[in-house]
Amino acid sequence: MKPLAGTAVIGIGNEFRRDDGVGWATIALLRAREAQRPLPSGTELARCDGDPGRLISLWEGKAVTLVVDACFPPAAQPGRTHRWCGSSGKVPHPAAAGRQSTHGLGLAEALCLADALGRGPGRLIVYAVEGADRSLGTGLTPAVAAALPYLVRRIEEDVRQYSRGTRRTGSEPGSPLV
Repeated sequence: MKPLAGTAVIGIGNEFRRDDGVGWATIALLRAREAQRPLPSGTELARCDGDPGRLISLWEGKAVTLVVDACFPPAAQPGRTHRWCGSSGKVPHPAAAGRQSTHGLGLAEALCLADALGRGPGRLIVYAVEGADRSLGTGLTPAVAAALPYLVRRIEEDVRQYSRGTRRTGSEPGSPLV
């Protein structure tokens, strides 16, 4: 088996469903900032619609994977961002039937499938950004758009720290970044 190497930053979403496009908007901002603040060699930036097969192909073989996706909890605080760290064999439980999602299957289902196939990511960091609007249309709501610069700086920091093999201290898994 080949050793894990490199980093994948994956923005999940749909730019035509308002705040559900936050993952794609994050990747766009990371790409725009790369000229001034290059990411470490071996870092790949990708947009994905959340299809489990595509997600697996993007993180397969990567030592570190960062995923950005929107979430829509019942009492959302738009723009609030949660950071969750997982490891191989430790995946979140899939959402209950009837959940509110713009994806047919979610990240949790993709992780469960990948784990069962032995094709899960190495170190996994998930950023979930609370959204307000997932209706048809383009553009993020103001609160979600305002969270992007801080989120991108946090992701750049994670990529640099984990690419050097150092552990990050600070936010506990699942804690808000507000």
